[in-house]
Amino acid sequence: MKYIRQTIEGTDGSRAEFDGYIIDNSKEIDENRVRPAVLVIPGGGYEMTSDREAEPIALKMLGAGFHAFVLRYSCSPSVYPTALLEAAQAMAIIREHAAEWHVDPNAVIILGFSAGGHLAANLATDAGDETERAHGYDPDAVRPNGLALSYAVLTSGEFAHRSSIEHLLGDKKDDPAMLEEVSCEQHVSAKTPPTFLWHTATDGLVPVQNSMLLANACVNAGVSVEMHLYPQGGHGLSLGTLETAWGGDLANVEPCIQTWPDLLMDWITRNFAK
Repeated sequence: MKYIRQTIEGTDGSRAEFDGYIIDNSKEIDENRVRPAVLVIPGGGYEMTSDREAEPIALKMLGAGFHAFVLRYSCSPSVYPTALLEAAQAMAIIREHAAEWHVDPNAVIILGFSAGGHLAANLATDAGDETERAHGYDPDAVRPNGLALSYAVLTSGEFAHRSSIEHLLGDKKDDPAMLEEVSCEQHVSAKTPPTFLWHTATDGLVPVQNSMLLANACVNAGVSVEMHLYPQGGHGLSLGTLETAWGGDLANVEPCIQTWPDLLMDWITRNFAK
């Protein structure tokens, strides 16, 4: 395995970290093999990026035979569209190095958690297209091939996680045009890639309606969507295991949701693995 780290310069002078975990090919198996890649986007309310939703997730994806990348994007006081453009650059880097890293450029999945899910959906839907074009990106060239979301912040409307939206927009947090632009469920179209979502019905921080609104929008747009709704569990569960539990406390383990990585990996295999 190769490990790489690059710095992505933000448009406001901030810096994002881009880490890659790249599986080597083997002459014993297939020296020309190409694999799907998963770009992991941790959550943190646009205030920070969570360790629990970064490397542990990348290692899980590696174990399934997928290359994994983690983007530690710029958070508050950076505001929209800084993180979006960093995510676009991360996608561009993966595809530019696809041959070198044995990545299938048509099988790059973005996996976002909480506010990181908002960033992932912002890139995958049409929400940020005009902003990306204005900054020199072709939205279709940096759009992921698959969108996977874990208890994601998605709407700026009735069921918004308001503090995430406020950190994202800063002084423009009450601007109707900006609120519409970052409400991802309003920007699902035929260009939106196949989508996988999971959430808990009892999430007390980011209402499950966020995922339901996006899933419904996918259905209406004819976008392939798979959603898993778990009956219990709070917010920010990551893998639901002791490995990613808050404070390493067994009391914060949630067995109910521990099936989601296997469901996601099966979804990626069915849709993208060659």
